[in-house]
Amino acid sequence: MENNFTKVRVIYADTDAMGIVYHTNYIRWFELGRNELLRQLGVAYTQLEKLGLNLPLTKVSCHYLAPAKYDHIVVIETKFDYIKRASIRFNSKIWDEHQEKLLVEGYTIHACTNHEGKIRRIPQLLLELTDKYNINKGE
Repeated sequence: MENNFTKVRVIYADTDAMGIVYHTNYIRWFELGRNELLRQLGVAYTQLEKLGLNLPLTKVSCHYLAPAKYDHIVVIETKFDYIKRASIRFNSKIWDEHQEKLLVEGYTIHACTNHEGKIRRIPQLLLELTDKYNINKGE
């Protein structure tokens, strides 16, 4: 199974008054990792939009284990957990720069919808990834 690893340097705007990354920024980094994973596998999110599809977030879980701080480099690790008929789950881990210490772990679940918000089947170009990269079909 393919994983994506994306490095990010923590900027001052990502932190709170204590210089620690504000908790919602990890959710933003989950999104960055998802987009980079899809791009790595040859499916840019813009392709889905051109097909008239969106992947709105329906559930997020984030377990904070250790803080990231201003000017640290963190590594966002993202992989598919499953692709079902109308939903996708991504697992995310955020590590220190050398991937020695796990800072955050979590997941996001996304529905597949059209631009009007109606549930749609996952498009074939994503379903093909399940076989190509041995991704769980979640059935």
